Amino acid sequence: MEKPAAHHPIIVFDGICVLCSANAQFVLKFDRKGVFRLAAMQSEVGADLMRQAGIDPEDPDSFIIVEQGRVLRDSDAVISMWKRLGWPWKIVGLAGLIPRGIRDPLYRLIARNRYRIFGKRETCWMPSPEQAKRIL
Repeated sequence: MEKPAAHHPIIVFDGICVLCSANAQFVLKFDRKGVFRLAAMQSEVGADLMRQAGIDPEDPDSFIIVEQGRVLRDSDAVISMWKRLGWPWKIVGLAGLIPRGIRDPLYRLIARNRYRIFGKRETCWMPSPEQAKRIL
């Protein structure tokens, strides 16, 4: 059986975070080429990928993108995701010009406070039947 990331990058996101769930829904809506697959870190697949990346899925400090054995995290993951969504979203890729030493601390500040700022769901967000085929 082939691994899920063999042909599609996997975004592993926090399924109970309102911001993270909204981002996952945004990706499903605007990833018109169907590039990405998604996995909530609360799922078996997502938790396993997080642990392999050295992140505790019970206390995550980042979402990740896994592609062909490579893991992107923090602002690199955000930038990569937006760039791959196509126009006009890929313009966010210009943030890659900002040194990582500046953008990662900003990313981590938001990530650490995401529940306080954006809220937390009681249960993971559930995709529509059409979206479900892209969720691992």
